[in-house]
Amino acid sequence: MGDFLSPVAFDFHHGKHHQTYVNNLNNLIKGTDFEKSSLFDILTKSSGGVFNNAAQIYNHDFYWDCLSPKATALSDELKGALEKDF
Repeated sequence: MGDFLSPVAFDFHHGKHHQTYVNNLNNLIKGTDFEKSSLFDILTKSSGGVFNNAAQIYNHDFYWDCLSPKATALSDELKGALEKDF
């Protein structure tokens, strides 16, 4: 990921930015019915600050899951859809 995301940028984004959302959500749900809930349940049943922090965690988790140390080619179907619409 060196060409895409520097170690400094990764450490900041994962270790500080993303972690802040996790810490905020944990503090917001402490002592509530959400405390033992999954992230999905929190997303689908909350609002306000709880929802906002949960949504940011979900977005970041999705982002990290999409990164790969090895480049892969797009499927023909996805490539065609992107070329058609964008």
